[in-house]
Amino acid sequence: MSADDNKASNAASGKQATITLSGNRVVQMPVRSGSVGPDVIDIGRLYANTGCFTYDPGFVSTANCSSKITYIDGDEGILMYRGYPIEQIADHSNFLETCYLLLHGELPSKAQNSEFCTTISRHTMLHEQMTRFFTGYRRDAHPMAIMCGTVGALSAFYHDSTDINDPHQRMVAQHRLIAKMPTIAAMAYKYSIGQPFIYPRNDLDYVSNFLQMCFAVPCEPYQIDEVRARALDKIFILHADHEQNASTSTVRLAGSSGANPFACIAAGIACLWGPAHGGANEACLNMLKEIGTVDKVADYVKKTKDKSSGVKLMGFGHRVYKNYDPRAKVMQKTCHEVLNHLGVKEDPLLKVALELERIALQDDYFIEKKLYPNVDYYSGITLKALGFPEDMFTVLFAVARTVGWIAQWKEMVEDPEQKIGRPRQLYIGPSRREYVQLDKRA
Repeated sequence: MSADDNKASNAASGKQATITLSGNRVVQMPVRSGSVGPDVIDIGRLYANTGCFTYDPGFVSTANCSSKITYIDGDEGILMYRGYPIEQIADHSNFLETCYLLLHGELPSKAQNSEFCTTISRHTMLHEQMTRFFTGYRRDAHPMAIMCGTVGALSAFYHDSTDINDPHQRMVAQHRLIAKMPTIAAMAYKYSIGQPFIYPRNDLDYVSNFLQMCFAVPCEPYQIDEVRARALDKIFILHADHEQNASTSTVRLAGSSGANPFACIAAGIACLWGPAHGGANEACLNMLKEIGTVDKVADYVKKTKDKSSGVKLMGFGHRVYKNYDPRAKVMQKTCHEVLNHLGVKEDPLLKVALELERIALQDDYFIEKKLYPNVDYYSGITLKALGFPEDMFTVLFAVARTVGWIAQWKEMVEDPEQKIGRPRQLYIGPSRREYVQLDKRA
């Protein structure tokens, strides 16, 4: 995809949108075109020209930036990182190569890949004083609470990479965040189960290193299981970025004020914690547990179609995808590989999941509403099989999504059109009224 063959992602298309207001006042707004996807109406001068704002709860029809990183076509079930289909990346790439692609826009050469992997491995350790942070948390603290606090505190220890106007410091901060996030996540897990911290090893690849920090103990050697490592690597790839979702938009909004990158990523983690976002795979697993057995699936599906029942079908449908989530296809295959490798072909949760998927995909109600399985549907089962407790699911999501947040933050900082985020509102409160003294109020 060259600039000569495609329109620039933020170019004016030459088309105009016409807005007619009361009094037959007509205003022309420029229309911009991306390299692929729908056109956008540039309303940047709407208020100045008309005195009106747009009203768009949830920003479902609003583009808040131009980006070259990730493209989604929800109707067709397409997800691409820098133009590469997610299926190809998941099948042929690895997570660190995906990180390089998202950060730099191109796949690395052999030398670039080697240098990048070495750089990341050299940044995996935390400042030793930071290990004391964990003992300050309650033992039963949710790992996401620990992640929020600890990642935000990185800016207190790495002053030499907080100047967002210095390209070198931005680069160092990016490398540090990618490298240290697994270490923080593993420490949060170890602390929660009362085991000693396991330090990172530079001789292991990114995912294998994370697994040994989570599951190794000092009293015996830890053997890397290649099937588990590859499965987690794919999970990380599938969750690396997903365009302008809630947490990514939060990172961009925080970054638009000039906040340091560590604070911005901590803000993204806080947003990801929500059950409607990063906690969806945990919610899906809880749903499968609630159903319990295959014979109860049909009755559960019937309840989900009854709005008065309050029962929801978790793991199906997506805010963006109106087709089969392409990540779900990869995740389903990976789930089977892990369960077969571990000898749990008859896993009761998987049997429930398969039956639920079969019924839902044949049911006119779900077909009409385009409720297809999303990536959360199988990832929860897979993570459980890998040995992670449910409260670590969103933490793993954060580890993977860190590179997407960083790439989006980097693009935002370097965008000359970027301004501090300041959404408008439709005010529906009281109009002006006069203050009444306390002794005169009824």
